[in-house]
Amino acid sequence: MPELRQNRFTKEWVIVATERAKRPEELAVKKETKEMPHYSPKCPFCPGNEAMAPPEVLRIPDDGAWKVRVVPNKFAALAREGELTRKIERSKRTMNGVGIHDVFVDTPDHALTTALLPDEQVTDILSSYLLRFKQVSADPRVAHVTIFKNHGVSAGTSLEHPHSQMIATPVISSHVRGRLHEALRHYDEFGECIFCTVLGEELEEGSRVVVEGKQFVAFEPFASSSPFATHIFPRRHMASFGDINQEEIQDLAAVLKSVLAKLYFGLENPDFNYTIRTAPAESAGVPYYHWYLSVIPRLTRVAGFELGSGMFINTVLPEAAAEFLRNVKAEKPAAVAG
Repeated sequence: MPELRQNRFTKEWVIVATERAKRPEELAVKKETKEMPHYSPKCPFCPGNEAMAPPEVLRIPDDGAWKVRVVPNKFAALAREGELTRKIERSKRTMNGVGIHDVFVDTPDHALTTALLPDEQVTDILSSYLLRFKQVSADPRVAHVTIFKNHGVSAGTSLEHPHSQMIATPVISSHVRGRLHEALRHYDEFGECIFCTVLGEELEEGSRVVVEGKQFVAFEPFASSSPFATHIFPRRHMASFGDINQEEIQDLAAVLKSVLAKLYFGLENPDFNYTIRTAPAESAGVPYYHWYLSVIPRLTRVAGFELGSGMFINTVLPEAAAEFLRNVKAEKPAAVAG
């Protein structure tokens, strides 16, 4: 019989369609394999083509040949310059579109995806996230920072070269506000962080755990809204991504790379998104919220029921997805060209 499960963080319900559940391996998307060059003369993110992109705002290392570059998005969603103004006209609310939209060039190699990078390179990517997160969070016009990666056409990517993005907005979305509200309500009622509680329960049960690191744990959520959606939680309570230390960055890099490699080899390189779900600057340090990284493979489509009801149907049991991923043996990663 199908089962409804409630998301412990948002209180939304998810239908786990056990009667039409699929074996995890059936979700692998068969697609034509394209041979990718390690360098493209037309790519603005390849070494030697730096002049084709806007002037960089950060590079790692900070001199000579680079491993990670950060540049303003050429087609930014928000304007970098300008003062923040609000306008209220009866029931209508508007603001001028001020914010920051950066692109992180994840690697000099045009052909490599994150799943195939060495842990050290993933560490550099995460370190660049942290540096820009702290810099941008200090801007008084910025209310919230979202760091994310789109991999593959169905995940929204438009350029082949591996990259990720950051958008800093002058407002906090109702989606983020809702998560903060539910977390605070749980804290007020039980005197505990719901995220810390969930992490402890997942480690105790073990059936949905995928990867355990020293500082981070990857698991399939109990009420996962889509197949193989994976959360990576820090063991230490932190509301803001900005509180992570260098040792934790290195462990997060290893766990994230492991999860992406398992998806890459187990499900034949699916398109995916990942995002860092962090508290906004105004909520940094609160005891009730706990940041985490969410990986969402694009294996199914949102259809009429989801759009109409706000509920999702998951055709793979989270426990089965976790067991499948635990058993995937990821091959040794390729070296970064340079």
